[in-house]
Formats: sequence, C-alpha cells, structure tokens
Amino acid sequence: MDPYMIQTNGNNHIPSVLDVHVNFGGRSSVPGKMKGRRTRWSVRPSDMSNKTFNPIRAIVDSMKVKPNPSKAMISLSIGDPTVFGNLPTDPEVTQAMKDALDSGKYNGYAPSIGYLSSREEVASYYHCPEAPLDAQDVILTSGCSQAIELCLAVLANPGQNILVPRPGFSLYRTLAESMGIEVKLYNLLPEKSWEIDLKHLESLIDEKTACLIVNNPSNPCGSVFRKSHLQKILAVAARQCVPILADEIYGDMVFSGCKYEPLATLSTDVPILSCGGLAKRWLVPGWRLGWILIHDRRDIFGNEIRDGLVKLSQRILGPCTIVQGALKSILRRTPQEFYHNTLSFLKSNADLCFGALAAISIIRAVSSGAMYLMVGIEMEHFPEFENDVDFTERLVAEQSVHCLPATCFEYPNFFRVVITVPEVMMLEACSRIQEFCEQHYHCAEGSQEECDK
Repeated sequence: MDPYMIQTNGNNHIPSVLDVHVNFGGRSSVPGKMKGRRTRWSVRPSDMSNKTFNPIRAIVDSMKVKPNPSKAMISLSIGDPTVFGNLPTDPEVTQAMKDALDSGKYNGYAPSIGYLSSREEVASYYHCPEAPLDAQDVILTSGCSQAIELCLAVLANPGQNILVPRPGFSLYRTLAESMGIEVKLYNLLPEKSWEIDLKHLESLIDEKTACLIVNNPSNPCGSVFRKSHLQKILAVAARQCVPILADEIYGDMVFSGCKYEPLATLSTDVPILSCGGLAKRWLVPGWRLGWILIHDRRDIFGNEIRDGLVKLSQRILGPCTIVQGALKSILRRTPQEFYHNTLSFLKSNADLCFGALAAISIIRAVSSGAMYLMVGIEMEHFPEFENDVDFTERLVAEQSVHCLPATCFEYPNFFRVVITVPEVMMLEACSRIQEFCEQHYHCAEGSQEECDK
C-alpha cells in the first residue's frame, strides 16, 4: 500500500468509519500498536515556565488587605501614565496612527526586525556625531520589554551571569532566570542620588559575566546619572571587557536642572545595546513599539551579535505594523511643547510629593526624572511594622493609598511612588501618607530632638 492511502474495504463508496493505515518504510502503523506509545497522561510545565518569577506579582498578589471603605482608593503603584486619563498623548501622535490605518498599507506582515523605512526613521532620530546610527543598527521590537529580552538572549547563555542594579526593574531578573542566567545585584547608593557603587559593581565581575545592565533614567529610583558618573561606569566596562545593555526607555524624560546623556555618546570603546521605545515619552505603552540601537564602533560585536538578534526576532513576527507605519510622523511631527508639558507636570507632582513628605522628618525621597519617587522609611521609628511590605499593606488598609514596597525591587525599607496621577490625587495621597506616618511614628531611644519636630 502506498503511504497515506485510505482503504475503503472493497466498497465503491466512502464508509462511515475509515480504516486508515499509514505505511512508514514498508511497516504498517495501526492505532494501538504504535511503538513507544505512552499509556498515561504526563503533561508537565517546562523548565522555563518553572523558572519564571515576577517578584512584583508575587508580592502584590499576596497582599490580602482591603482598602479603607471610607476613603477612595488612590493607586500610586502602576507605571502606566494613561491610567487616569490626565496624560493623553499628543493629537499629532493619534492622527499619525489614524492616517496609517486609513492608508491600508500596513495590514500585512512586516519583516521580523521591522520595516526598513521605520528603522531608518529611528536611526535618523537618534543619530548624532558622538553615536552614529543607520538602519542596520536598529531592530524594532514589541515594546521595550521584548528589546531587553532579545538583548539578554543574544548576549548570555545558561550558566553565565548578568549584572543588575539593586534596586532595579524586576523584569531583568524575571527574564534572565527563566533563561537559566544568573543575576548578580550591584548596589545603588541612596545617599548619592542612587549612583552606582562602582567598587561593588566591579567586584562582581568574573569570567562568566555576559553583560552589565545600566538603567538611566531609573525605574524605580527616578534618578538621572551625571555625565561624570556614566564615564566611570564605562571605564569599568572597558577595563573588564563587559558589554552594556542600556535600558533607556525613559531617555530625555528628565526634569529641569538635569541632563540626560545617552550612554553610547560617551564611549567609542564599549559595545552597547540601547533599548528604548514609544511607551513612556510618547505616553502610549499599549502600542507596544520598542527598539534596540546597536552601538559598536570598534566592531566588537561583529556580525554574530547582529545576526543573532535578527534570528531571535524571527521567533515571532515583530511589532505592530500600524504603529510602524505611523512612526515617521510620530517622530517628526510631535511638537516639543508636548514633551515640555509632560515633564513640567511630572516635575510639579514630584515637587508636591517631596514637599509633603519632607514635613515628615523620617522620610527620604528624591526624583530627577522618569515617573517615580523612591521614599525611604526609617523602620526604627515604626517598630510595629515588620518591613516595607507590612508598612505598605497597612497604608492601604488605613488610608487606601497603594504604593509598591521596594522589596519588589530587591531593596527593603523603601517604597515607590508613581507621580503620573492627577495633581489633586497626588496632594490627597501625600496628605494621607503623612497622616499615616504621624499616627504610627515612635521616637527612637536618644532622639528626643527629632521627636520634638
């Protein structure tokens, strides 16, 4: 019998039940007689799924407290600027999307790394003499999160390690550990506006270190590194021959008095994969368009890393084509006033929050950019709370204000405040936090002067 031929048992018509025999190499395979057939179900989750752990979800989902029913809930925990509707994107951005949709040109598949024309636009937008770019240096991704995932996947193998800031964005650990990559945490210093502890950083590097992640401006810290500090970071990377993954999704989102320095503009020696996207600066996180900028002026990455990124991007079919079609207009036509107004609002909220919390002598806070404020708790003045998780749970239960405990970011005894909420909510939330702290504050022994404040 020929392979895949259907027998009809001699009848000229198709029977209601077919007797199907498949011939492989002259041997007939009949149901019930297959070699190696399993006799019972055995479906188990993969190693990758078992290794995937999101500390934010694990901590937040375990918080069972209910908010105070007499007070409206105020959430300062979600890094999504669109939640309350007070920070819409610019009309030019919206119109660009409408035009792309109406054109009918972007309904099909695009190359996995993005349309060439869209990559050219990103390269042109970020090109500068200190860090030149062209289209071959750009890979478009489904949001900045996928950009980070692809960079980790191309730079590190299972058993290698990466260097991650502490406190830092939890996704780095989530992605790395799911791939079997070890995470080594280097310390940031709150007393130095969250600069990197460079000695600690360098002490962690060994022969298995695949890359260093630098997040500037920072989530969760709201900090912005000075040029001189960035140069010191680059000096460590150059000395130790470690490439850098620069998470710069909040690039240019810095407040007056600070300057954002793209890391790649400060070095010709260190190969850098810079990750960014539309989500934050253009206030459209749900549109899922990110990018990787490949900076490799000494050709250290060579073709292998570029080819590897292309191959990894081919596992799925790339970011939304409609957004890619709108990208030229978004990058060229968004008015500077839109960026200015967004930053002015965020700085105003940061100042409001800082001013309110500064009245509480045991609170430390700083923010120079991004959308966040990290608030420190001197736990010796709150002996009834075990830790920052306990502190923030009680804050929800008593004041209906939800902030993320910094344990989510590997840094206990702080909590993160998102400063994108409407001004009136920001003032109300800070007033409640202040009331909460005053109710639970206890003098530490030998600090009467502080108690009298």
